[in-house]
Amino acid sequence: MGKLSPYHWMIVGGGMSFVALIAAFVATEWYWGLLIPFALALVASVLLAKDYVLWFIIVSTPLSINVEFEDLGSTMNFPNEPFIVALTGLFFIRLVYYGNFYPKFVKHPLSIILIAHLTWMLFTAILSELPMVSIKYFASRLWTIVVFFYLMSKLLSENKNIKAYYLAYLIPLSIAVIYTIIHHGQYNFTKKSGTWVMQPFFKEHTSYGAVLAMYVTIAWGMVLLYKERVLRKLSYVGLAVVVTLGLYFSYTRAAWLSVFLMMGIAGMLYIGWGFRRFLQLIGFGLVVLALSWSSITERLEKTRAVSSDDRKEHLSSVTNVTTDASNTERLNRWKSALRMWQEKPHTGFGPGTYMFLYAPYQNPNEKTIISTNRGDVGNAHSEYIGPLAEMGWPGSLIMIIWVILIFYYGFKLSLTLTGEVQRNAAIIAFLALITYFSHGLVNNFLDIDKAALPVFGCMAILTVLDIQRKSDQLEVE
Repeated sequence: MGKLSPYHWMIVGGGMSFVALIAAFVATEWYWGLLIPFALALVASVLLAKDYVLWFIIVSTPLSINVEFEDLGSTMNFPNEPFIVALTGLFFIRLVYYGNFYPKFVKHPLSIILIAHLTWMLFTAILSELPMVSIKYFASRLWTIVVFFYLMSKLLSENKNIKAYYLAYLIPLSIAVIYTIIHHGQYNFTKKSGTWVMQPFFKEHTSYGAVLAMYVTIAWGMVLLYKERVLRKLSYVGLAVVVTLGLYFSYTRAAWLSVFLMMGIAGMLYIGWGFRRFLQLIGFGLVVLALSWSSITERLEKTRAVSSDDRKEHLSSVTNVTTDASNTERLNRWKSALRMWQEKPHTGFGPGTYMFLYAPYQNPNEKTIISTNRGDVGNAHSEYIGPLAEMGWPGSLIMIIWVILIFYYGFKLSLTLTGEVQRNAAIIAFLALITYFSHGLVNNFLDIDKAALPVFGCMAILTVLDIQRKSDQLEVE
């Protein structure tokens, strides 16, 4: 046996100190003191093994649990959030010390739009009607983007890590889905129970459905695009079936529809249609929508299908804007957001404040049986309308540009990358993002780490692959 290096002696000494501190605090019954050795261990792991911590965050996020601290009036996701916060602190310390971070990545348009998003969010947080709420909301978004987009980019810059990244989230997510399906089965898979059986891993079914829509796309993408040995391919099929069943039993209409839209975009990629053709189709669709608006609204008003255990009727109810409580409540939230925007059009009321301030902006005639004035049942239910109320028109415009850039680079990379591994990774990331941002028309979950990690991670994949594409072109030239 060889001599231990100073590095190994440091690990041994740190481990012995860790055990000694725990023993001392237990012996003296000072249980709050137990946080000290765990905090020191957290700092040590972040400093000494950043990449392993990132992998741990990816694996633990689908199974993380939200813990409330009533005395402090706050919540935290365990076990991943302490590591996310610690990595963010390390990121800024290194940024100050070294002065830069992966310059090509930071200068990429997808990175610039996120910097603009954070900058405007901070500005509006300072001017917020509820400053403490907005600063906390900004801090949460900051460490989400720093870790899930910027730090993950270094990990994902090695193409071999991209497939591992998909699997590192997909496998534990499948465990959460299996738990949910078993739990749901105890209640005969009813729609009512389907809204909460995914607890404690997901708060409710809509965020659960949004994440599953992304990973149904990723899982089947891996099955169809990656060349693997039979056993590994079968394992991919198994994971894909699990998350597909999870999505089916989630009763999340918007998530179902987002997958259908994704399949349409996948068809466009298959026949070689790019971003320009996509814009033409959008323009044509808007013209048809404008010309047919009267007949469409008349038909919507006649729809009487409501959310139910019958999945066909449940899906049909998405067009019921008169008697379906879920749909009419969304309209109520959107109209309230627009009234708030009209009052403060440029800077809004502050990030994260909508749910606490929208009640007076509800029209009594538009309220539903599930409306509330207590600010305890969610936000504006839209990634595009919500920012209008909270960050004014610039906040919403930044979000729209953000999505346009995803479509632009998604089409471009999916159709122009020559390397099979890179092209497949781009297609999967792009199609997964389509499910989220189409779902974002009627819901918003970027403040939830389980959704934010795959969203910003897939954006990081597109960014890294585009940088590599440009580097390859320069080498050829």
